[in-house]
Amino acid sequence: MLYLIPGPIGHLEDITHRAIRILSEVDKILAEDTRVSGKLLRHYGIQKPLESFHIHNEHKKLNGLVESMQSGMKLAMLSDAGTPGISDPGFLLVRECIEQGINVSCLPGPTAFVPALVMSGLPSDRFYFEGFLPNKKGRQTRIESLLEMTCTVVLYESPYRIIKLLEQLIEAGASERKICLSREISKIYEENIRGSVEEVCNEMKSRNQVKGEFVVVLDGKT
Repeated sequence: MLYLIPGPIGHLEDITHRAIRILSEVDKILAEDTRVSGKLLRHYGIQKPLESFHIHNEHKKLNGLVESMQSGMKLAMLSDAGTPGISDPGFLLVRECIEQGINVSCLPGPTAFVPALVMSGLPSDRFYFEGFLPNKKGRQTRIESLLEMTCTVVLYESPYRIIKLLEQLIEAGASERKICLSREISKIYEENIRGSVEEVCNEMKSRNQVKGEFVVVLDGKT
């Protein structure tokens, strides 16, 4: 059995009672970062074996983990923040479990793009989730493609590339398009920066330091 457990995206209390119970019952917990997951487990007094499972080792560990579950072990995969498999490791393991006839259960829970979409004030009846853009190759082409969509577009961006993204949107002719940047969701310094792409770009450039990953919500083409 494999349980996918969404991890809090900010506040440690943003986790369900069921998730805490299952984390207490499984034989082992797979963690994207054992330091992050260890902090959460200590907060709730959960003592279970932790094993790292992330994008750099998932291919190597896949077969061993599947064999463990086939022998009867119950594993939980805990994301650092949000739901496993959504711009986080998890897809490969889930796919292999399904192919091998192993039961998979994903608990409902935190996902960063949902509160960001709702807080943006932009239409949420139809939206497209992009995740992270390519860092280099094909990035500008992908941006131009997203700007042709008539629904709201949601994507993730790092603090190191957020200004670059805004500048690329302006370069592609979207300077007046409405946008909302959300950061530190459910944390003490939660912030939503709204306005036109050009206004938000100027605001970000005026800051000495930019911290926290961003959820970018962009209005669709009209």
